[in-house]
Amino acid sequence: QDARFAPLLVLDKVGMYGMSAGGHTALSLAGGRWSFAKFRDHCQANISEDFATCVGLTTSLNGDLLDGVKKSVALFIIRNRFDDATLLSHTDPRIAAIVAGVPASADFEVASLAAPKVPLGFVTAGKDKWLVPKFHSDRILAACKQCEVVAAMPNAGHGALLSPPPPMQVLPEIAQDLLGDPPGFDRSTMPEVDRKITAFFHRHLLQ
Repeated sequence: QDARFAPLLVLDKVGMYGMSAGGHTALSLAGGRWSFAKFRDHCQANISEDFATCVGLTTSLNGDLLDGVKKSVALFIIRNRFDDATLLSHTDPRIAAIVAGVPASADFEVASLAAPKVPLGFVTAGKDKWLVPKFHSDRILAACKQCEVVAAMPNAGHGALLSPPPPMQVLPEIAQDLLGDPPGFDRSTMPEVDRKITAFFHRHLLQ
């Protein structure tokens, strides 16, 4: 509605970027179908390896005798809360290109993302502790041959795409572990990742 900007904007052809849970939304808008029951099934099968996906910041596994109790309690709650098998999805015809950064995607029907409705790119983090890649980005990319890895960061953790980085000194210990930069990660490489994301949208929206 602003006359200064209206001529510069094409609002029926826009890009969508989402990270983590926002990446889940991005995949849904690309045509992905997911369900609460699939989240439950994932946690039942992989609670030990992908614990943070299933419980978030509530608690963590520490390799002690309480780990079994934590997993049992978590699964009891998950089974009772996440039992709806209805497949959910949403599309918006204005969205013409999507980038999903370290997306939560363990609860998606993989086949629904084999041929996305729009160009779909991924930013991956090889040392993501919160959303272990093999259960999330990797499984979608394995099925989606037309998807593009916009940027692969083999030494990055889940918080790499947060800028500025989270203030570790005020975060609880679990959040520090899940969001902190792993040893070997060079945050000075992030501007190049941003340029690659921008180039993806430029290629699919402006050319």
